[in-house]
Amino acid sequence: MQYNTQQKKNAAPRIRSQHTEHGRLCVDHSGPCQRKRCANTIINIMGNMFPHLRDVNDFKHILWDHLAIMADFKLDIDYPYEIIKKENLYSRPPRIPYNNNRIRYRHYGKTLELMIRKATELQPGMEKDQLVRLLANQMKKSFLTWNKESVDDRKIFKDLDELSSGKIVLSEEEHKLAESRDILARNNSGGNKRNLRVKADELVRYRRWLSLVRRDRSARRQE
Repeated sequence: MQYNTQQKKNAAPRIRSQHTEHGRLCVDHSGPCQRKRCANTIINIMGNMFPHLRDVNDFKHILWDHLAIMADFKLDIDYPYEIIKKENLYSRPPRIPYNNNRIRYRHYGKTLELMIRKATELQPGMEKDQLVRLLANQMKKSFLTWNKESVDDRKIFKDLDELSSGKIVLSEEEHKLAESRDILARNNSGGNKRNLRVKADELVRYRRWLSLVRRDRSARRQE
């Protein structure tokens, strides 16, 4: 008796072993036309095994790669795609470098820091003033998302001064940001609306279920 562990390892585990054997048999055909016909037949069978993957990009290309692997790269035909090379089959993918960008204040995020840096490069004028005002209000909104109590405009202006390396300086006398209670109220109202939508969906599903139960009971009574 021969166990599966004693048999030759399946080169493509997702494909059945008999199809792997057929791929090896294609190599034995003497004529190139016969080998190509055999290969196309196997590709069609493999495609029918995974019909839900037909819409995946490069699905056919993947199947031809699998066929080449199952034939141990010995199938001498004109492939319709550039197949994977044997030496690259078990090679390690390149290491993905880690993002070492330091975020000074995580509740503001890196994008806001980049936008503040961009604002420092603008020429003085209405466009820069409007952008700075928007950034300051967004900083306050982000801060209150992290700390839901309250925050003084002085704290936001201090952080903006630090993040801009002293190039954007705002004063409480000349600049007024949105009130903390208004920002928190808008955030809470958004959460309440989401909760109401969830509850409404649950109510619709419950009513549908209740209707099915009543219909089933009525059918049983008629029987």
